[in-house]
Amino acid sequence: MGSGGSQKVFASVKSFSQRGKLLSKSELQTLAEARDLDELITRIKNTKYADAVSKVSKPYTAAGIESALRSELAEIHYSIASTAGKSDVLDAYYLKFLISNLKVILKGKALGKTQEEIEPHLNLHAEELIGQRDVIVKALVSKDLEEAVASLGAIEFGDEVAKSIAVYNEKKNIQVFDVFLDKILYQQLGRAVRNSRDRDLIRLAGMDIDFYNILSILRGKFWGLDEEQIKNLIVTHTPSVPKDLLGKMISSDSVKSVLDELATTRYKDLVPQTDNEIEAVSQFEHNFEMAIYKAVNRSFTKMFSFSTIVGITKLTLYEVRNIAAIAFAVEQKIPPQTTMSRLIVEQEE
Repeated sequence: MGSGGSQKVFASVKSFSQRGKLLSKSELQTLAEARDLDELITRIKNTKYADAVSKVSKPYTAAGIESALRSELAEIHYSIASTAGKSDVLDAYYLKFLISNLKVILKGKALGKTQEEIEPHLNLHAEELIGQRDVIVKALVSKDLEEAVASLGAIEFGDEVAKSIAVYNEKKNIQVFDVFLDKILYQQLGRAVRNSRDRDLIRLAGMDIDFYNILSILRGKFWGLDEEQIKNLIVTHTPSVPKDLLGKMISSDSVKSVLDELATTRYKDLVPQTDNEIEAVSQFEHNFEMAIYKAVNRSFTKMFSFSTIVGITKLTLYEVRNIAAIAFAVEQKIPPQTTMSRLIVEQEE
C-alpha cells in the first residue's frame, strides 16, 4: 500500500469524523433565529466554530463573521489536503479561496473602489498557508482594473482574467468576473480528474463541472453574450452533459430553451416550472446545489474512498456558506424561515 495509500486512508477516516461534526438543520435553525449579531455570535460559540468567531471584534458585522469563518475553512481544507498528500483535485478545489478574493478585487476595481474599501472584504489566510499572498496583494494595491489584470498576467490563469476584462468592458456587468474566474477552477478540476480511476470522484467532480457549464450558458444567454463568447466559457464536457448537448444549449435562443434541452438528461428534475427567467436561473442553481449536496452525502457510504475527502471539503464549504448567509440574514432582519429555505442543508420532505 505504501505511505501514499495509508495517508489517503487516514485522511478518509478524518473526513468521516469531520462529517460527524457538521451542524444539523436544527442547529442552523437556532443560529437563524438569533435576534441580532451579538446573539448570533453567542450561539456560534456553542458550536465547533467557537474559536473562529472569538477573534471577531465589535461592532459585529456579517462580513466580519464571514471572514473569520473563511479563515477557519482555509485551515480545515489545508489540513485535509496535507493529510491526504499531493492531489491535483484538492489543489483545484483549494483555488476557490484565491478566486473568491480575486473576484472581490476585480469587481471592486471595476466599480472604482479604493484599496481601503476593498480590503475589509478579503481574507488572505488561505493564501498565507500556501505562500501565495503576494499575488493577491499585488492585484489589490494596483491603481485600477487594467493594472490589476496586468499584475495577474504572470500567474498560470492570467489569460482567463484578461478575457474577462474584454467581456466586462463590452457588457459592463461585474458578474462577468464571477463566471470567468470560476472557469479557472473548473478547468483545473477537469484536468485533475481526467486521469482518475475513481468513479465516485469522477461523478462528483463531473456534477460540479456540469453545474458550472450549464449555469454559464444560462447566465450568458441572460446577459446577451453571443455564441462565441459563451463557447469561451465552457470547460471540458462530461459524459452526463456531452459536447453535442452543450452545443445545442449554446445555440438555443433563450434561457427557457436551454432548460428545455435538459429535459433529456439526468438533471431533468432540477428544472423549475416558471417562465420568469431570473427566477428560473436562481431556482435551478439552488436545485442543482442541493443535488450536489445529496450526491456528496451519498459518497460517504464507502469508507476509505478519495471521494469522501473531496466530499468533506465540499460539505464544510456549504456549512460555512450557510452560516455566512445566516449572519447576513440576521444583520438584514430577514425572517428565519426565508433564510432556512435558501440554505444548502438536508431539507426534510
